[in-house]
Amino acid sequence: MGQVWRDWGGVLLAVLAGLPLSVLVTAVLARLRRDVPPGRAWRRSVAEVGAVAGTLPWVWMILTPRDVPRQVDPVPLRDLADLLTGSPTTAVVQVVGNLLVFAALGFFAPVRLAALAGVGRLFLLGAVGSILVESLQYALDLGRVSSVDDVLLNATGAALAGLLSRRWWARPPVAPARPAAASATPRE
Repeated sequence: MGQVWRDWGGVLLAVLAGLPLSVLVTAVLARLRRDVPPGRAWRRSVAEVGAVAGTLPWVWMILTPRDVPRQVDPVPLRDLADLLTGSPTTAVVQVVGNLLVFAALGFFAPVRLAALAGVGRLFLLGAVGSILVESLQYALDLGRVSSVDDVLLNATGAALAGLLSRRWWARPPVAPARPAAASATPRE
């Protein structure tokens, strides 16, 4: 527990301190949306703040520098296989942690944007976000392992979390019904 607190204590405190701010930002956004019904305004605001507030702490954690050389593991499933042969606790923490990185984004994005409503789209969204983070880890030489398995787990987490919010997904706007064409009757 001491190691966890030493590594992530600042992030955890920032998240706790940021919760009231997240609630306030959500309320302000909902009140500013006068052009939509109140229920939809709240849903949009919760989705926007939830996606950001639920994703940023994880990204902050995985972009925190470590005092080890950077590594790259481009072979799919090798990193996972190595994890599974090691400590079970470490394997669970790594797998669950990677599934959670873009889970909030996957949960809330389709609630806010109908264009993202689909498991494949959410997987792709998670993969793109993860590729960006893994590339930053490498480019900034943060002492992290940039792994294709992390990309797969992050993307899977986004897609699975999206399935949990499926009942609230945004629907594309319905086009107004067009009037029926006048019958083509000859004039006399």
